[in-house]
Amino acid sequence: MANVTVIGGQWGDEGKGKIVDWLSSRADVVARFQGGHNAGHTLVVGDQVYKLSLLPSGIVRGTLSVIGNGVVLDPWALQAEVEKLGAQGVSITPETLQIADTCPLILPFHRDLDALREDASGAGKIGTTRRGIGPAYEDKVGRRAIRVCDLAHLDELGPQLDRLCAHHDALRAGFGEPPVDRAALTAELRQIADFVLQFARPVWLTLNDAKARGRRILFEGAQGVLLDVDHGTYPFVTSSNTIAGTAAGGTGLGPSAAGFVLGIVKAYTTRVGSGPFPTELDDAIGQRLGERGHEFGTVTGRKRRCGWFDAVLVRQSCAVSGVTGIALTKLDVLDGLDEIRICIGYRLRGQKMDHFPAHAADQAAVEPVYETVAGWSESTAGARSWAQLPAQAIKYIRRVEELIRTPVALVSTSPEREDTILVRDPFSD
Repeated sequence: MANVTVIGGQWGDEGKGKIVDWLSSRADVVARFQGGHNAGHTLVVGDQVYKLSLLPSGIVRGTLSVIGNGVVLDPWALQAEVEKLGAQGVSITPETLQIADTCPLILPFHRDLDALREDASGAGKIGTTRRGIGPAYEDKVGRRAIRVCDLAHLDELGPQLDRLCAHHDALRAGFGEPPVDRAALTAELRQIADFVLQFARPVWLTLNDAKARGRRILFEGAQGVLLDVDHGTYPFVTSSNTIAGTAAGGTGLGPSAAGFVLGIVKAYTTRVGSGPFPTELDDAIGQRLGERGHEFGTVTGRKRRCGWFDAVLVRQSCAVSGVTGIALTKLDVLDGLDEIRICIGYRLRGQKMDHFPAHAADQAAVEPVYETVAGWSESTAGARSWAQLPAQAIKYIRRVEELIRTPVALVSTSPEREDTILVRDPFSD
């Protein structure tokens, strides 16, 4: 049976948590492969609502959950999330959670640096979550990171701290901040080390063993393709690669393990923070989409910007990430609209474009070209079959498929796990 890789096809917040939860009941392993605790997932299981940031969504089902080496790990955020879920009745043990022993750690001064840079950037703010994600990835590629495995060797940390502090002390001095307190940092790491190390494993071995035994692996991406550091709306992006190809390098499995690539896409478009957004609506319809869709960030609580579905951007996301099929979420938010618009192209300084340009100035200048389709007055909320959908809703879905050149595999019609229309089963491909 196929593995499945789940990614966001827009700017994140597409409803990946529900879809991964829906799929995880049929998976043997769920693995996160990039990002950090800046990614939010909301799961609704019966009357219980779970808000996850770092942990894979399979954890609430008791499915073996893996945090891969491509993730940057804040050990204190991990502890807080484990304790929070424990209070909700979710038992997390080394039998249900494994963390790659090569994960880089997010340290307190990473969070400091993230905030200092944002505050000093003025009009150039990126809109980060200020959780230290970017600085931690910088230290990883700069070969000065402290990793999970180092927590078992804190007495030998001196040379690594020399490299790390030589870099950060200079940066902190530029902001008028004191040097890193090495003694305090080491003490904090000693205090948290045993908690993290109980979950530490060479997870590439776990995943390769699962693959060899024919187990189903569900790879869970964070954020969305349009926030990819290479393929997104740079510089208003995250600090990792969010495309499906990262599932290989971020877990220690080869690219053949990715299986069915499921792109999660909202029936409209949202974005949190700064950056271009061609179809953004600063009107009553945009406000209606935000209110009906409860568009507030799981992690930050920030209000999301809302707009019409952008088929150009989603088509581009599907192409660069090799998407096999999409899961269309929040269709019910469009209920009751007389007309619905879909962006089918752009104009840039009078010239037609069928893709999103690379330069930030061009991205900000593009004007959407719209196609208008009829809406529907009936409710789609809770539908679990095509027969329960209004004819115009089905027409809308089919038109989206045509424009993005990718078939719909699932349709989600509410936050509830079972309110899902299965068109094509990713696990049976």
